[in-house]
Amino acid sequence: MKAGYSTNSFGDADPLDALSLLCEQGYASLAITPDRHMLNPYEKIFSSEVRVWQRALVKAQMSCVVETGARYLLDPRKKHHPTLLSDVQDDCKRRIDFLRRAIDLAGELNADCVSLWSGAVYSDTDDALLWQKLTDGVGEVLDYATRCGVVLGFEPEPGMFIDTVSRAEELFERLGRPKSLGFTVDIGHLECLGERPLADTVRDVADRIVNVHIDDMTVCCHEHLPLGKGDIDYRPIFQELFAAGYQGGLHVELPRQSHRWHETAKESYEFIQRMIRLTS
Repeated sequence: MKAGYSTNSFGDADPLDALSLLCEQGYASLAITPDRHMLNPYEKIFSSEVRVWQRALVKAQMSCVVETGARYLLDPRKKHHPTLLSDVQDDCKRRIDFLRRAIDLAGELNADCVSLWSGAVYSDTDDALLWQKLTDGVGEVLDYATRCGVVLGFEPEPGMFIDTVSRAEELFERLGRPKSLGFTVDIGHLECLGERPLADTVRDVADRIVNVHIDDMTVCCHEHLPLGKGDIDYRPIFQELFAAGYQGGLHVELPRQSHRWHETAKESYEFIQRMIRLTS
């Protein structure tokens, strides 16, 4: 397993400067969120920026994953809009187009996976229709990813249509359990939604985990806390990941700590290394 960090937790730091500092601290993976200020796939400089990041990752000897959770990249007025579940079909197509661009980026950066989620529901649309829209949308994106040789990691997200691992399992079943679709598991989300025992939940899907977000949380509260500041006992979770042979990144995701990201990165790295020593 590799200590990783998320670009959505950098704050005002220059992303490339932050990459160098993370490398110095010992981090070996980066969760990259294309957004307005970095790797924006709709900007004219995107291609040249991709080349810069290719060189920077190789120099730092860091792997990466591509995240697709930019809050206001596609709509400056509504967080995470549009989604695969948007009421307007053209909006759904905009999300699919963005996910295809993220897959292209993942191919350019040799990323371990692209993470995606369902989106929230803001209407009284019938559940059957929502499931159909989601399976159609994920299926289309999955087909494209498979052709490109890119793995997808689906992330259950509090407040969204697919919020728990068990709900995600239903999605996987409806899609026929495709081999190129795995799990992005945010350990904090498991605690937030009471998917206990957390280690058992991780064990149930461990062979399909392609990306891990780590943060601390308390039950029923979706607030990302520094590691060790919430209610999560990480040792049994690390044991399950080790037992499953997970070798990907453990990506620290603490956007609310971005104002002190350098200190947070140091503290988080020490926490991860301590857990690795205790469980390896």
